[in-house]
Amino acid sequence: MDANDRKARLEALRAELLERIQLYEAHQRRMTGALDKDMEEQAQEIENDEVVDLLDDEAREELDQIDKALARITANVGDRCEICGETIAPGRLVALPYTTRCVDCAIE
Repeated sequence: MDANDRKARLEALRAELLERIQLYEAHQRRMTGALDKDMEEQAQEIENDEVVDLLDDEAREELDQIDKALARITANVGDRCEICGETIAPGRLVALPYTTRCVDCAIE
């Protein structure tokens, strides 16, 4: 995968994440309505809120990784490990387009 293909894939992933984050924010702001009046339903909705909060956190972390990878591509170092400087395996970049580390440095 060349830098342009990887950049396009990262930008598509970024757009998808931004959409998901908007949905999470809408849920968190109760844009679909207030809590149910039934206590059991409220308990379920609050539990759902906790799950949505975790999903939102994960999406934001992934978005940060994508932004970092895009900046590295722009700086022409996107296929180099940020730790050791070696080339990141092309297969790894296909599987994890936002990675900034080679396999060896990622597991350390």
